[in-house]
Amino acid sequence: MNSEFEIINNKTPASAGVWYVYIMTNKPSGVLYICVTDDIEARVQEHKNKLYKKSFTAKFNCDKLVYFEEIFNASESTVREKQLKKWNRQWKIRLIEELNPSWMDISMNWNNEDLIYKTKYSRIGGNLGI
Repeated sequence: MNSEFEIINNKTPASAGVWYVYIMTNKPSGVLYICVTDDIEARVQEHKNKLYKKSFTAKFNCDKLVYFEEIFNASESTVREKQLKKWNRQWKIRLIEELNPSWMDISMNWNNEDLIYKTKYSRIGGNLGI
């Protein structure tokens, strides 16, 4: 149930909306960076522009979005992020290559629905089942 503040200010709970678990890299089979965000376009632009100069992605030039999952629950997105971070490297590479075998920078095609890879793990709430 929404709090009084959320109702008065027409706000939705922080857990509502779409969350993205994503993987950035510097080159095919290169450095992998996994994170979660609720605004993937803005976050990818921050990585590309090296907004945080001393960050991991800036240091290793991780400016290519090669994979993402849409998750409709904030806590599940955090669980999935932690899960992927624990996977061994080969599992992560296999996950990327299932949907993006050429390691294309998916963010280069934001406006072309036919070229954006959709993950089979996109889901609305419920069990992670992975």
